Amino acid sequence: MRKKVLIALLSVLSILSLVSFATAQKKAKAGRVCGDPTAECKGGSDFQPFDLPFEIGSNNVIFESERFYGIVLKSVKMKDWGNCEKPLFPESERLAIQEMFPHNKVFALNCFETGLNYYTGVAQKTAFIGVYAGRTLAEANKFLKTVRATGKFAGVSVRQLKIGVNGT
Repeated sequence: MRKKVLIALLSVLSILSLVSFATAQKKAKAGRVCGDPTAECKGGSDFQPFDLPFEIGSNNVIFESERFYGIVLKSVKMKDWGNCEKPLFPESERLAIQEMFPHNKVFALNCFETGLNYYTGVAQKTAFIGVYAGRTLAEANKFLKTVRATGKFAGVSVRQLKIGVNGT
């Protein structure tokens, strides 16, 4: 009888351990987005200048950010997954736009390659230049007025985005 109780108890503990481990894996904390390029960003040096950096954890292969709001300023549909050697939006164009919004990171996606950021909330196979608009919809809508006031970006709107990096 004692042996059966011990086996049952060990079985229950094993199952609880597995459930606890699986739950911990699913609840990995999303990284905080570093939307102000003038502020320090923990782990920000791990990103390319054209990427929107975010705080990444350790011992992961795929990293994801928290959700945030951004504004896609320009976009172009790509035939395939893009050519990182021949970007559709040159870095000089991104830097010129960055000067317009010194406290909101301007970021670009020109291709899909392991180790570079990808963004949810944007159509697949789309190259774009975007700007960080805030953590909340209210912040983003307020910043949208600033973007529209420049008169340089027609038809822009706020989008909820998320960043990912596949390091495999």
